[in-house]
Amino acid sequence: MTSLLHLDSSADRPGDSVSRRLTALFADTWRELYGTAGYRYRDLAADPVPFPAPAYCVLGRRVERQGLVPPGEVAGLVGDADEKREWELTLPLVTELLAADTVLVGVPMYNFSIPAALKAWIDRVTFPGAFTDHETGESLLRGTRVVVVTARGGAYGPGTPREAFDFQEPYLRTYFGNLGVAEENLCFVHAEMTMADRLPELARFQEMAAKSLTTAQTSMTTLASA
Repeated sequence: MTSLLHLDSSADRPGDSVSRRLTALFADTWRELYGTAGYRYRDLAADPVPFPAPAYCVLGRRVERQGLVPPGEVAGLVGDADEKREWELTLPLVTELLAADTVLVGVPMYNFSIPAALKAWIDRVTFPGAFTDHETGESLLRGTRVVVVTARGGAYGPGTPREAFDFQEPYLRTYFGNLGVAEENLCFVHAEMTMADRLPELARFQEMAAKSLTTAQTSMTTLASA
């Protein structure tokens, strides 16, 4: 069954968040085509994933010493109540990611990088061996499509003065690539100059912002229909 895991990480309200509006457009288009049965949503800002505790690290290292084991066998290696709690917080996230054919991630730029809410999800879901086929050694996410939608108050694309300030796309491209997502399955869509209608000093860029948003909206419907 076709399935979509939709993650939002903006701290803004839906009406104020460009990244939320764009991911909602993708999700609405996708559900019109495939229905709601395979759709799963997480609002990482409204319902934060707890940051890993020391017991998470202890359990992870124990799993690594075993040569990495499938998620279904990790519970047998849990040593105490703290580790049990950490694994119970982690397993549902791992299961959701493994079950998704497409992962949609809404990412506003905060201080040139990603929100802490998304980083907490990344740090918890990336449990040792969780996404490795233990028979072949290959990534279980090789065929997973990941669509990352960013919203940026300024312009950070190639050739812009602040191109080197972009720690969103390089980080997420490296992260998902290292997790095993194939390069051809990793898509980035950027809406830039999103603060042009709010800040007087950026008002001259409103046309650029409108064009960037329109392009992003078109990409959303195209990618959701693919």
